[in-house]
Amino acid sequence: MAAPPEANAQTSTQQVSVKSASFATQIDDGRRYEMIGHGLFTYLVWDAYAGAYYQAAGYPRPAPESDVPRRLVLHYFHAIEADDFASTTLETVRAQVGAVDFPSIRRPLTALVDSYRSVTPGDRYSLTWDGESLILALNGAPLYRSNDKALANAMFAIWLGEDPLDRDFRDALLGR
Repeated sequence: MAAPPEANAQTSTQQVSVKSASFATQIDDGRRYEMIGHGLFTYLVWDAYAGAYYQAAGYPRPAPESDVPRRLVLHYFHAIEADDFASTTLETVRAQVGAVDFPSIRRPLTALVDSYRSVTPGDRYSLTWDGESLILALNGAPLYRSNDKALANAMFAIWLGEDPLDRDFRDALLGR
């Protein structure tokens, strides 16, 4: 598997901070991605992770469920087990896409969640749709790749869709 975009990316010197996490306002991996928004996801009373959402320069903003090349980066503040990621992702995507569409992405979604790894504080997951492939990476190391656009849209919808995990976090990521 080729290196994910962020492994060889040049980042801008401009940064934004969310708690102890810093995010570049632009990332260039041969294609320039510009930050749309950033925010903090709080679960119950814990600040679980910070995130930043990017889209390729020159595309309508924001377009999280489309063909537009885009990237979501999540910086974790607490340890989370891979199994917890997997079960939450499966439940959330099933709710997002509904019973009719879920079977069409079940196999690639299962492969994606099987690639999850546990995180410790400071780790970063990134989800990138480069226009042709969905790439899941942990700390810049690729874990999963697929050319399934429906899966990409379902994964981005977890945080950026009509019924996201948290509307305030979605709105912050979308720069609202």
